[in-house]
Amino acid sequence: MDNKCLALASSDAVHHHPAGVTANAAIGGTGTSSSSSSSFASWRAYGRALAQTPRRLSRRAFAATAAGEEMSRVRARSGADMARALRWWDLVGLGLGGMVGAGVFVTTGRAARLHAGPGVVVSYAIAGLCALLSAFCYTEFAVDLPVAGGAFSYLRVTFGELAAFLTGANLIMEYVFSNAAVARSFTAYLGTAVGVDAPSQWRITVHGLPDGFNQVDLLAVAVILLITVCICYSTKESSVVNMVLTAVHVAFILFIIGMGFRHGDARNLTRPADPSRSPGGFFPHGAVGVFNGAAMVYLSYIGYDAVSTMAEEVQRPARDIPVGVSGSVVVVTVLYCLMAASMSMLLPYDAIDPEAPFSGAFKGRERCAWVSNVIGAGASLGILTSLMVAMLGQARYLCVIGRSGVMPAWLARVNPRTATPVNASAFLGVFTAALALFTELDILLNLVCIGTLFVFYMVANAVVYRRYVGGGGARWPTLAFLLVFSLSALAFTLAWKLAPPERRGVRAGLLAACAALAVTAVAAFQALVPQARVPELWGVPGMPWVPAASVFLNVFLLGSLDRPSYVRFAIFSAAALLVYVLYSVHASYDAEESGRLDVDGGGGGKVQDEACTVV
Repeated sequence: MDNKCLALASSDAVHHHPAGVTANAAIGGTGTSSSSSSSFASWRAYGRALAQTPRRLSRRAFAATAAGEEMSRVRARSGADMARALRWWDLVGLGLGGMVGAGVFVTTGRAARLHAGPGVVVSYAIAGLCALLSAFCYTEFAVDLPVAGGAFSYLRVTFGELAAFLTGANLIMEYVFSNAAVARSFTAYLGTAVGVDAPSQWRITVHGLPDGFNQVDLLAVAVILLITVCICYSTKESSVVNMVLTAVHVAFILFIIGMGFRHGDARNLTRPADPSRSPGGFFPHGAVGVFNGAAMVYLSYIGYDAVSTMAEEVQRPARDIPVGVSGSVVVVTVLYCLMAASMSMLLPYDAIDPEAPFSGAFKGRERCAWVSNVIGAGASLGILTSLMVAMLGQARYLCVIGRSGVMPAWLARVNPRTATPVNASAFLGVFTAALALFTELDILLNLVCIGTLFVFYMVANAVVYRRYVGGGGARWPTLAFLLVFSLSALAFTLAWKLAPPERRGVRAGLLAACAALAVTAVAAFQALVPQARVPELWGVPGMPWVPAASVFLNVFLLGSLDRPSYVRFAIFSAAALLVYVLYSVHASYDAEESGRLDVDGGGGGKVQDEACTVV
């Protein structure tokens, strides 16, 4: 960003700064407070700060940052700028690498065997549509606000600091735990590729430690540290490495798809292995099975959201981000549907091994057992690409959280030589490696989706709120609509999950009533409440129907998760709230008092394109 951009953004911040902060402070002065007045200067100062916690919470928790401030002075706290070196094909590659991991090799079999049968192909198409709707919401924000913070920044300029902090903290925690677990699974998949029982031969057992913490996995640690060094060195080079690994991984997947179609039998699409126990047809369990399968396979699409954190490093955000994010979702949907079709042709759905569907299908065929080794190699590459994209994303989330003043500022520093957030990348890399060294975290792979789905839900709501409230629109009617619509989606989900299936009439009536209420709410809101702002570069089409559909589908998918997922989410959220109350709100308050933060008064700057013209 050139000096002219910074001056204009600073001017915008002055107009939207709250009373009590001088214009000199808003423009970038130190204000009247010195570092000695910090809440953390001494234990006595910290005690005084804690005594003022209620007042500080009321002032900071719902304070939304101006968009121009987020893109100018907040970004400037990192020191050097991140290099704008990525184009749309880099984003497509990062999206593919983030989504197409090892999980698809397992998820497909579980969804087909337990729910959808051969109709899992349609389940993947439905899940892909859901992912595309959420991707549209992310894209509008990423084009309008091309900074590295992703959902954290989007929620911060919309709903305020507390909502952004809680969601950002959950996202980072889930990134760390899931990356540690995925890195440990790399050992097992690589062993499959070379025909070795890796868990028993490549892990070191430490006697005396409790089960689940006594298997030392040095290979997982090496993989995480190697990727950490790569992403610290250069984002562009990391993208090139990801592109190469993703291309090879996609080639493996296309090979598996081709082998499935070549050795499969189309009759398996409608004929079960045991007709006396399993219903036949392409949709053996009807629409219910297809939608339940879609809820299960949707987890295979999680990863495209990390691409939005790269917006600050994209050369032409208005063009490259929509193509990169949406394009990656479309390509992945096609690949997943083809994989599901080839697997369904290999075996009748009731004969599929839900834990190893592709490997099990090929092991049972003469002269095809070697294909399972190829699957292990492909899954290993998928783990590497998904790890790289996830670690790129988690570092940028933490970097922007550091910029915002709610976490230590050194996490926000961008290395001037590499133009990457080295401190955040190294900190999270070491933390993830320490977890992967000892801890069996496979169970967390079933829990990590709840935070991501919750953030998708929040971002979809934020798009609607910003369109209809930004610039002084109808705040309370918009909030009322979002509440009514979310409750309608929740009622539909509860009816779907809890209504007795044997009473089909009652169940169908409840579902129809909830759906009708949701549709009526959207139609009434569209007719009665005008939009307060229209994006100048790229916006979600079909407002408010598209983000409303995203909200509805994410609530429905959240309803498919199990109880431990919600327990974990509650524990993480409570821990994050405690950190916010004891540290972050005071650090943020100090930053505001010293003139380093601005609060949105309803406006904010607008980056037109990569030239950073603020109007």
